[in-house]
Amino acid sequence: MKRAYSFDDVALVPQFNNIPSRTEPSLETWLTRDRKVQIPLIASNMDTVIGEDLADLLLHNGSLPIFHRFTDLATQIKWVERYRDRTFISCGIQTHKLAEIHQLLDLGAVGVCIDVAHGHSNRMFDVIEEIKKKHPDKDVIAGNVCTPMAYHDLVNAGADAVKVGVGPGAACTTRMVTGFGVPQFSAIEECARIAEKLRIPLIADGGIRNSRDVVLALAAGASTVMIGKLFALTEESSATKQDFSGVRKAKYRGQASEDFQNHFYGSLKEKTVAEGVDFWAPVSGKAQQLIDNLMGGLRSGMTYGGARNIKELQRKAEFVEVSPSYMHESMPRS
Repeated sequence: MKRAYSFDDVALVPQFNNIPSRTEPSLETWLTRDRKVQIPLIASNMDTVIGEDLADLLLHNGSLPIFHRFTDLATQIKWVERYRDRTFISCGIQTHKLAEIHQLLDLGAVGVCIDVAHGHSNRMFDVIEEIKKKHPDKDVIAGNVCTPMAYHDLVNAGADAVKVGVGPGAACTTRMVTGFGVPQFSAIEECARIAEKLRIPLIADGGIRNSRDVVLALAAGASTVMIGKLFALTEESSATKQDFSGVRKAKYRGQASEDFQNHFYGSLKEKTVAEGVDFWAPVSGKAQQLIDNLMGGLRSGMTYGGARNIKELQRKAEFVEVSPSYMHESMPRS
């Protein structure tokens, strides 16, 4: 039995720094095989996260929106027409939905995120191959997986980027329900060893709580990080917002939660055991402030790593295993 690590189990060792300013490092990175973004942040393609307000802000900051699939076709068409050549759409692996995906790609979506809880399957391979056959010029992001073999197989099927993360999300209970899932830091690091050879970007999806986690995920080999809860709690998210005794809160839910299943499927579909939860949490503020805080922390982290870009951060990264007392020692104490 081998050991695997979460973000709290590791730390980065500072490297020699010859970078005069924290504004100097470039945050540009690859989102897919042939497409770059100016910052390594992607908002989760979840119904309580991504909407037009957040999409506008992401584009303004040099990222790209990936719209979720849990709405009617007319709404998805509206999104694609508004953000033509600047947005991704999402789909599952249902055969009857592929005609809609081809339509949205024809209308101008730059690519599609094939998004299922366990992406290492024959059906996933078939869907990737079918989309790439009809739209070889469009990007396909596939996931989620958490093993090097799964990453390798999705790339062989034609994926232009792979989402890594099974169970680390703030609203996900997959690991508690099923017993399956690899700690997120190790999942990223192990998949990144294959990604370095195959040169297909890895998107770290889930488990990001702060800029420290962003730095660790990128240093471990991710090209970008996908964030759900932190974006969901901003003013610009698509989450429902409500006042509770003078405190403004947002409702965040996992796509496998019972609340989500009841809302989208009701009695029309036999529900499975929920692998997610929903909850209300205080609105954190503006999404721009979140982006600035995360990217400011990343820039500082890159100077500690002696890195002018993300690739150099990865190349110079030296990790150490830490004890539980490390996190206590690292926090302010009065």
